Amino acid sequence: MLGWLPAGIRTRSRVRELAAGEPLFRQGDKAFAIFAIERGSMRLIRHTIDSHRVVLHTARAGELFAEAALFSAAYHCDAVAAAASRVRAYPKRELLAAFRADPALAERFMALLAGQIHLLRARLEERNIRSARARLLHHLALSAGPAGRKVRPEGTLMDLAAEIGLSHEALYRTLARLEREGAISRSRSGIVLRKISVV
Repeated sequence: MLGWLPAGIRTRSRVRELAAGEPLFRQGDKAFAIFAIERGSMRLIRHTIDSHRVVLHTARAGELFAEAALFSAAYHCDAVAAAASRVRAYPKRELLAAFRADPALAERFMALLAGQIHLLRARLEERNIRSARARLLHHLALSAGPAGRKVRPEGTLMDLAAEIGLSHEALYRTLARLEREGAISRSRSGIVLRKISVV
């Protein structure tokens, strides 16, 4: 993960261990670093004007997050550990200096951001799917990835509902329907996609 970064930056990075539910930063805090998840997962959460909680993204092990902090004075959302997590902080001042000094390094970082834009577009597509059933199946298929059919949700079902923009009641009903249809099976270890049909 980020093995292409200069050794000096990696050496001077800081590690933070977080318990489930512990915040790393809050919306409005001074932006001082971007972060890589080494273990666990982090939820990026924004609160609307009427205090409604919106999960913007759940970042998982191997992912970078808070990249916008490189060009912002403050963080634009909360980052809260979805599970016990270990994150590594890369100071933005050092990163920006390294990118200015080494165009090839900056290009590698741009390629990483381009991949994240692709993922974001898939999530936006998901939010525009009107059917709760089709939206949930879309999310499960994306989360399982190309190699398999098993999804291990982190956090509660209420967290999952917030992440995909459904009420928790709609999520529970939809999960029950998919189980009855045989489209999924559920156990303590996760959700297995049996067949994909969004109609």
